[in-house]
Amino acid sequence: MGRMAGRRALLAVPVLAAVTFGVFAVAAASPFDPVKAYAGTAGLTASQENLDQLRVNLGVDQPLVTRWWNWLTSALSGDLGDSSVMRQPVADVIGERLGWSVLLAASAFGVAVVLGTGLGVLAARRPGGLLDRCVSSAAYTLEAAPAFWLGLLAIWFFALKLDVLPAGGLTDAASDTVTFGQVATHLVLPAAVLGISQLPWFFLYVRQGVADALDEDPVRGARARGLRERTVLLGHALRCGMLPMLTLIGSRVPELITGALLVETVFSWPGIAAATVQAATSVDFPLLAALTVLATAAVVLGNLLSDLLYAIADPRVGFDG
Repeated sequence: MGRMAGRRALLAVPVLAAVTFGVFAVAAASPFDPVKAYAGTAGLTASQENLDQLRVNLGVDQPLVTRWWNWLTSALSGDLGDSSVMRQPVADVIGERLGWSVLLAASAFGVAVVLGTGLGVLAARRPGGLLDRCVSSAAYTLEAAPAFWLGLLAIWFFALKLDVLPAGGLTDAASDTVTFGQVATHLVLPAAVLGISQLPWFFLYVRQGVADALDEDPVRGARARGLRERTVLLGHALRCGMLPMLTLIGSRVPELITGALLVETVFSWPGIAAATVQAATSVDFPLLAALTVLATAAVVLGNLLSDLLYAIADPRVGFDG
């Protein structure tokens, strides 16, 4: 597994470099002018000479390859540049917001895995039963439901209709301090919505995997030996049924990131969603490139994690050969 992880790390280098170059290329072809976005309303009355000088100061007067190479070499030395739209270093922009995004994504991922696994096992016990039909129908429906729509529905029902949970933000409106209790309360709705939006795939994979495992000879033999149904289900069928789900983890990371951006926007969660939107609309090259690299690295790590978990769960799989 060590060699496989090393190979993946080496392959990630050209991938990340190509992704950052693609960001600069797309931004260069964009009709948006970063100078006018930076100047704001002052740019409407500024002279062309002042706008040209501002273009030089921001470095957007240079050729595409030069801008990309300068950013890449600076990033490798630890300097991600300054965000023109946030008016602060990119590292500070990401540092202030990344932790909250990770908290939301991790909580939602835990909800999706735990609920998806539990419901999948229960549904696989009696394929075609009432529970199986109800949960499967709900899963297929949720697959087609956008995360932002689920978020708006949750706000309407739990925050406006029942008034049991806050509609958004990180803390109460009247609070000047961030406390664990307030963060936990405000995290419930966005984490639940994001987790439920990812739940159908985990449920369907576990359900199918466990149902197939229950029909295999080793599991039938365990039942014939008189083992308890719980032992057969959790100790034998679930372990075999979890293998397909482990490969799903890496493929769900991009969807999790996209869903997190939408959910953060709906619930005004102070993550990287707002920074991503502003960087894209304002053509903020340094911030946009750093956020894209961050998302790409998360996808690469997610796929690597899937392979490592699969190898741990099934030692017969070899990656070092």
